Amino acid sequence: MPQGSSQCSPSAGRPHRVAVIVDEGTNPFEVGVATELFGLPRPELGLPGPLYEVTLCAPTPEVRMNHGFFRMAGVPGLDAVDDADTLVVPGRPDNVVPRVAPVLDAIRRTHARGARVVSFCTGTFALAEAGLLDGRRATTHWMWAESFRTLHPQVLLEPDVLFVDEGDILTAAGSAAALDLGLHLIRRDHGAEIANLVSRRLVFAAHRDGGQRQFVERPVPDVRDESLGPLLAWAQERLAEPLTVADLAARAAVSPATLHRRFRAQLGTTPLAWLTGERVALACRLIERGEERLDVVAARSGLGTAANLRARLRRETGLSPSAYRRRFGTAAGEALVS
Repeated sequence: MPQGSSQCSPSAGRPHRVAVIVDEGTNPFEVGVATELFGLPRPELGLPGPLYEVTLCAPTPEVRMNHGFFRMAGVPGLDAVDDADTLVVPGRPDNVVPRVAPVLDAIRRTHARGARVVSFCTGTFALAEAGLLDGRRATTHWMWAESFRTLHPQVLLEPDVLFVDEGDILTAAGSAAALDLGLHLIRRDHGAEIANLVSRRLVFAAHRDGGQRQFVERPVPDVRDESLGPLLAWAQERLAEPLTVADLAARAAVSPATLHRRFRAQLGTTPLAWLTGERVALACRLIERGEERLDVVAARSGLGTAANLRARLRRETGLSPSAYRRRFGTAAGEALVS
């Protein structure tokens, strides 16, 4: 998750401002994802104020949502994007119909002044129409990947990932992947500990890497005993131990090849990638809670050595351990462990 992008930094004394564009035909689920992740108060975090401040905005005062399920009235105008640190553009199903000019103008001027721009699902079409994605990596829902390529061949589309983080522009593949990307943003902005607590409140996976596959072959196992849930919980309690894929397979009483297939089918990743991701996330939480000894963090997270910890943390966060500590290891950690 790259850091140090050109996004606007919130002014001291106020939360990070998020504007969400609600256009004609917008998917209400993705609007709900944005408001759930960024708009709700989080008193359980013990922080002095909210993490974000959310505003919905629209090109017209009344907007018809996807399939006409309902209409939103009294929505503020698109001028609201001018105060935003992050702009979220949800998707809609009629992607071959161009967005109205005011929406595209709002997206362009938000990005031009250095704010962060995020799309959920087919909202990527709007970012491409606005010209933000030319020559850049992006993703969208796999069902619309071919039509996206036809309309926007200049975009470097990655159709088989959950989300793409380009620093100042981030794109999520689908409605559920919007939750993954939203938690990734919270992790980027506020650290792994807070992102983990938000995910627990959502009863959602705390960390799925953006490179995981969109399409999971068998999201609900046919055989109840094949669920990976018990195995994952067992491994998460033993990350400091020298667990290997063979150990996980033995615990599940299957061969490593069978375990690999189940991880691919149910989680869209490999056992080793999942194990490494969990260890990096634990290392981040330990640093946030004030542990300064890298050898201790590496040992307790199962990453082994300080050198491996540095390499893995930089790969996952774009930060060295000391930079990560400066960014996330003081006020937030104190509030959480007090």
